[in-house]
Amino acid sequence: MLRVVVASDKFKGSLTSAQVATAVATGVRRVHPGASVVAVPVADGGDGTLAAAVAAGYTLVPVVASGPTGDAVRSGYARRGDTAVVELADVCGLGRLPDGLAPMTASSFGCGEVIAAAVDAGCTRVILGIGGSASTDGGIGLVHALTGSGALDTAVLRARLDGVQLVVACDVDNPLTGPRGAAAVYGPQKGASPAEVTALDARLTEWADRVAAATGRDLRDTPGSGAAGGVGFAALALLGAELRPGIDLMLELVGFREQLAGADLVITGEGALDEQTLHGKAVAGVAAASAVPVVAVCGVNKLRADQLAAVGVRAAYALTDLEPDVSRCIAQPVPLLEKLAERIAIEHLTMAETGEVGA
Repeated sequence: MLRVVVASDKFKGSLTSAQVATAVATGVRRVHPGASVVAVPVADGGDGTLAAAVAAGYTLVPVVASGPTGDAVRSGYARRGDTAVVELADVCGLGRLPDGLAPMTASSFGCGEVIAAAVDAGCTRVILGIGGSASTDGGIGLVHALTGSGALDTAVLRARLDGVQLVVACDVDNPLTGPRGAAAVYGPQKGASPAEVTALDARLTEWADRVAAATGRDLRDTPGSGAAGGVGFAALALLGAELRPGIDLMLELVGFREQLAGADLVITGEGALDEQTLHGKAVAGVAAASAVPVVAVCGVNKLRADQLAAVGVRAAYALTDLEPDVSRCIAQPVPLLEKLAERIAIEHLTMAETGEVGA
């Protein structure tokens, strides 16, 4: 029996990881009705991380917490045993902003509330995905939520997280401050003007000075400290976190490698294949971790065949190959994706079934 593993990220604004897998499975089975198609939804630590954990068998624990501007939002964490998965984007990310971007006021406080809820419930390992943040607060909000006050109290933090391992999914190497820092590089994406970028960087510098004085360590230049508007810095400097590449951590979390046994093909994907794909995003991560042939599906493909081959992807199939109008691809992706999956089944799985080498 042919075995296919579908390990795709979401198509942002169009399809969830689970919906991608369902459409691909439908197309594959039109060509090979007896094929075993296993869905392993993945994420890289940003939007979709919580959903991927739940799809992998974790239980969603609802939590009402503060959104990026303080409004209450319904979020939660995913739990299995003593491990909790927290997605910053789901509670206080860009998608939670109620009235447009808020570069100077958005906070990471709600993320700290969700972590606190998981720890208070007995979780001793917290996996934190920090992609998609709306704030550039250096993680001050998160820290204040954990201490329960506006003070930088390292003793309270140590006591609160005693015996808790925090692992952060992080895919950037920016420092906290300076020309490559959180404000300079990511502030404009969150709506900050040049003057506001300067003000935010000054705030982060002052915060780093306070943390260094309190801890005796200055980690503002540590790669990854500028992630998520400085949440990476707070996690490293104050919470004793370990930073790991997001996709590697998520593939481990969802048991991707265990699903490869007996597989003939892995189909991965994301909304757009571009230069970012080559640097630690889901598609490249899945291909690097796979011991069997990998092809990709996407909305738009901006990469050459040799670039795809360099990261271990044999071929890419884009919705725009069938429908050049991107807006239509976003609005009605499922029939297109099913057709692409049929093509993949013919071009790759038929050859696998007959013992031939795929294209």
